[in-house]
Amino acid sequence: MVRQASTSTQVTRNRPALAEAVIRALVHDVVTEKYAPGTALPSAAVLCETFTVSRTVIREALTALAEKGLVAVRQGWGTVVLDRESWSLLDTMVLEAIFQRDDSLLFMDQLIGIRTVLEGLMASSAARQIDDDARAVLSRQFDALNAALDDPEKYAEEDIAFHSLVHRISGNEFARAIISSIQGKARLVAQYTGAPPTGHNELTHEEHRHIFEALLSGDADASAELMRAHISRSWARRRPKG
Repeated sequence: MVRQASTSTQVTRNRPALAEAVIRALVHDVVTEKYAPGTALPSAAVLCETFTVSRTVIREALTALAEKGLVAVRQGWGTVVLDRESWSLLDTMVLEAIFQRDDSLLFMDQLIGIRTVLEGLMASSAARQIDDDARAVLSRQFDALNAALDDPEKYAEEDIAFHSLVHRISGNEFARAIISSIQGKARLVAQYTGAPPTGHNELTHEEHRHIFEALLSGDADASAELMRAHISRSWARRRPKG
């Protein structure tokens, strides 16, 4: 039985929109290395003037950056930018900024590596756990892929839905959360979508067909191998040169 995962309650700090805007701007500047690791951010007075906000807003923003592992207060130095090893890389704002870096393609390659491993694992689990209800839902989703084959934009939506369904069937909530948090931001970047060559959708669809058939048959090994190959090949076809 395929069940929609329940949404856990997350405790988050409610910040005014103005503070959120300042936080987002500073996260971008730190992650894209406008401020290099080991250097200090401008003083609170300068930041107040730059963003035309109060010291209270700046204090809130700097607290948020510290929570994300981007900065730390150093006695005699001020607010110092930390090395990448300290960053909370799965934080929504940090991820968003990572994919705006000049070397964002490197991070996208790493994302594909993560997807290859985790989605292969989830495909294997889905094949072992699939039941008649899940087969019916997966069959309807594959029919939706078939119907959208001549509409690239619609096909991209159904492609995402197909993968998401496999993730749900697998029951691996941690893997789902990791892929969702990272890929959700990557999809917003034109480089990640790329410029697929002619015939990309047809090749992708055949790969989906093989995955679909392996899942229906409950072949865990084939499902994992086919999913890994599909993700790698799809990226190779659409990956920008660089």
